[in-house]
Amino acid sequence: MPRKRHSPEQILRKAQANCCRSHTGQADPERSGRGKLLSPARRRKCVDHVRQVLDVHERRACRVLAQPRATQRLRSKIPDDHDLLTRDITDLATRFGRYGYRRITALLRDRGWHVNHKRVERIWRREGLKVPKKQPKRGRLWLNDGSCIRLRPERPNHVWAYDFVSCRTEDGRAVKLLTVIDEYTRECMAIQAARRIRSDDVMHTLNSLFSSNGVPKHIRPDNGPEFTAKAIRDWLPRVGVKTLFIQSGSPWENG
Repeated sequence: MPRKRHSPEQILRKAQANCCRSHTGQADPERSGRGKLLSPARRRKCVDHVRQVLDVHERRACRVLAQPRATQRLRSKIPDDHDLLTRDITDLATRFGRYGYRRITALLRDRGWHVNHKRVERIWRREGLKVPKKQPKRGRLWLNDGSCIRLRPERPNHVWAYDFVSCRTEDGRAVKLLTVIDEYTRECMAIQAARRIRSDDVMHTLNSLFSSNGVPKHIRPDNGPEFTAKAIRDWLPRVGVKTLFIQSGSPWENG
């Protein structure tokens, strides 16, 4: 069965009878999904939209939507210094990207502007100005005292890095993976998997790599007990390898 269509006059009379009160059958125009009609400009646009769609007089639309006719017919006057103020606000927002409209207002007053922060906020919003979100900090490339920049690889076999990666098998038992890479070429030199890997196993793996690929200039280990063992610290200088231990609490320093 086709639905009965109501005329614009019937729709307005029904809305006027409900006095803009919301219930299960009538939506409140000020609490719709697009937000409340708080600003005069938005209320004027709403009345103009109703007049255009329903083809009704301004008096009827203002009465139904509780909009004063004086407010509806009022047109804001643009000050003579509007363009100059907008240009100064945009210039300050470009120079000081972390400042909001309140701090920009203070800078405008230092320039000699007698302006209210509300006016600056209106221009700020209309121009689409926003304070950008803070970017995440990058990994630290220096020591705690700032005395030395982290050594970057310059050629193959210049800096190697090795560390442990842990995983588990189907039975839930842990497996340790000893990984060795060349920081310059990003080549994986070796991956040794075992249930337990001690300092002797680390020395055996490195000795095999030194024999097949040559001895690197530096090697960057973690601060784990397998890498800081006395046997490894005594053996590496004898074969001509310098160690670059990373700072505690800075795992991103290891390639």
